Formats: sequence, C-alpha cells, structure tokens
Amino acid sequence: MTAMALAHCDLLIVGAGPAGMAAAVAAAPSGASIAVIDDNPAPGGQIWRDGPGASLPAAARRWRDALERHANIRVCSGTRVVAAPRRDELLLEDAERGWRMRWSKLILCTGARELLLPFPGWTLPGVTGAGGLQALIKAGLPVEGERIVVAGSGPLLLAAASTARAAGAKVVRIAEQASFAAVAGFAASLLRWPGKAMQAVTLADPQYRTSSRIVSAHGGTQVESVRLLLGEREVEIACDRIACGFGLTPNIQLGRMLGCDLTPAEAGAQALAVDALQATSLPGVYAAGECTGFGGSERALAQGTIAGYAAVGNERAAKQNERERARWNAFAAQLHRSFALAPAIRQMPQPDTLVCRCEDVPFSALADCSGWTDAKLHRRCGMGACQGRVCGDAAQFLFGWTPPAPRPPLSPARIATLAGLARPDGDVDRQ
Repeated sequence: MTAMALAHCDLLIVGAGPAGMAAAVAAAPSGASIAVIDDNPAPGGQIWRDGPGASLPAAARRWRDALERHANIRVCSGTRVVAAPRRDELLLEDAERGWRMRWSKLILCTGARELLLPFPGWTLPGVTGAGGLQALIKAGLPVEGERIVVAGSGPLLLAAASTARAAGAKVVRIAEQASFAAVAGFAASLLRWPGKAMQAVTLADPQYRTSSRIVSAHGGTQVESVRLLLGEREVEIACDRIACGFGLTPNIQLGRMLGCDLTPAEAGAQALAVDALQATSLPGVYAAGECTGFGGSERALAQGTIAGYAAVGNERAAKQNERERARWNAFAAQLHRSFALAPAIRQMPQPDTLVCRCEDVPFSALADCSGWTDAKLHRRCGMGACQGRVCGDAAQFLFGWTPPAPRPPLSPARIATLAGLARPDGDVDRQ
C-alpha cells in the first residue's frame, strides 16, 4: 500500500483571508518556508471573495501581488483541513489528493461564519445569509430585477444591499434590529476612523430602518413576502429574496480540536484566546483575524502582521504594529456595543420553527433539553450534513448551550484520505 505523502514547512498558515495573507507577507523576509492553505479557489477570504460577479478592491489585489512576489510562500487553494494526526501535523485534502503537512510554527486564520437564527419561514428557498447572498452574487447568481429584503444587524446588511443593488436587484427594505440611538452613536464614533466613515457614506440607503426585525417569511415553493416588526407595528413586504445576517461567529473548530484556550463565554461568541503577540495557549501556535473575534479586515491585517513577525522570531517588528491593532480593536469594541442583539431576537422562533434544518428538529423539541449533548442524543439536533455548524450556533444563542469540542474529520473527506491516518510516513516533500 502506497504511503501518504508527508510535506514539511517552517510556517503553516490556515486561511488566506486578510489575516493569513498579512501573516505570510510579514514572515516571508525571514526566508522561512511558508505554506498557506485555504478552501476557497483564490486568496482573499470571504471579504475579498473572487468570482464572475466580483469586483476585487485594490487592497485585495495588492495583497495577492505581495504573496506572489515571495518565492518561499506556497499558496494551496481549494484545500481543507481534515484532521490533526499529531501535535505538529495536519491532514489536508484538495480535489486531487490527501496529504499530511508537518509544521514548526502554525498560524490559525480561520475567520468567521454568519450567525443564522431561525424564524418562521427561514427554510424557504430564497432565504440566505446576508454574507451568503454576497458570495452567491460574486459567484455569478443572477439577481437583476429581484426584490430583496435584507434584515438582521450590523454593517454587513448595508454591504450586502450594496452588492445586490450593483448586480441589478431592487432592495426594498434593510431592517436593522438595533435602535436609532445605537446606530447614530456608532455613526458619530466613526470620526475616529475616517476611512470607515467614508465607507458608511457610500453605503447609505434610503430603505434602511432601525428598530426593525424580521417576524416571518411567507411563500409556497419560494419566498413571496416577509413580515417585519417596525417598532410596535408589523408590515408585510412583497419580495423575491431575503438575506439575513445577525453577526458573525468565529471559526474555532480547528483551534478547539488542537486544544487552544478560548475567550470567556460571558464575553459573547467564544473566540481563540491570544496574547500580545497573537500566540495561543499552545506553544508554537498563533491565531489572527476573526477567529479571535470579529472586527473587520483592518483589524485582521494588523493581527496577521503581528502573528507573522512573531512566528519567525521578529518580536521587535511585531510590537511596532501594536498601535495599529489597538486602533482597530477599539473599532471592533464599538461595533459590538452598537449592534448587540436585543433579547427580543430570541423570541423569533415559534414552537414549530425548525432549528436544525438537516434533521427537521423544531424549537419545541429542544425547549426541554438540558444541553447540546442531550439535544443531539435524543433529538438528533446537529447530526445532519452541517454537523451542528448552523444549529449549534443558533442553540448557543437561544439556549446558552456550548457545543463540545469537535472531533475529526473536520470536513467531509475521501476514504482514501482518512485511511492515510493509519499509514506510516511516506515520501517527504520539502519546499
């Protein structure tokens, strides 16, 4: 039986979003062999996702060019992490093969995903996440002429609406659950970050409403209308598509599986805990970007730069970027305060509203469960294709349940790849 290939690198970076790109570029002058893996077709992450309907910003092109200028950076796109066979090794898979990558230092830049919360009708065709709608449009989804409602909380709503409108859609309402006072306070605070203030001006939309949240989606075979609660009054709006975004949840699965410490649960969505040099609780393992808490691409770039320098031993250069990181940490804190989800959001699901879409588990079936394990064992919640990535986040928000640490495989993998876990080391592919 042929042994699985074993590759080596000095520095392995998981994730090629802004944080991962900045980490690789910062570490490159050291001469270390650097591998960057990402499951997208090209570097950029979710925020700089490429595609037929995408228009990459100048910053994304600059960082891509910077990666290409360094011969010691190898970017492996379309590559997923399957497991961690040993402390300093990851099992990887792409469209062609599975292989093992052994590293001396590791930087986790695994980003975040949308928090999707259940409400009546959220499983109808035509209902997506706000960021999901952006990704679909960038991938070529035709939305020209469609009536779209965007609902939830945070600046992503305006960004999604802008993307949809640029693709020819008609945005008929943007429903922000935060109050006018909270949004106005956030807008006033942007004077500290002039670039963000200018961005907010360009995204301003006449259909934007505060103190407004989704009640239910309606339709037969697809979305036909949505009911919104605007203050104390309900309104129904005809639409062809609904995009909902209730914030982001850090992607901490790989970090948890490796054994990294997390931030306290009472601080909100748990993230990977890091120190001043972006080091996690594990020796030789760093983390940067939205897996440490979400706060925008600028914060991710600053954190990635610090992590990249620190991982190759250049602590002096790392510390020179602390002021930039602090600046964007302050922005993240302001963002979290202004768009914190109101308690009323927990009242969206009705007894028959599905929480686990994969296994058709309604809200009423979970109300008496003692925790995530109880719900999984007795209601099959989280046992479907998403493996709890969607319903687990929803249950944590609705009930306060914390899912257990993930077990391998982290993503669907071919049997041949999984079989490689039991094989002896094969040929060594050194960069």
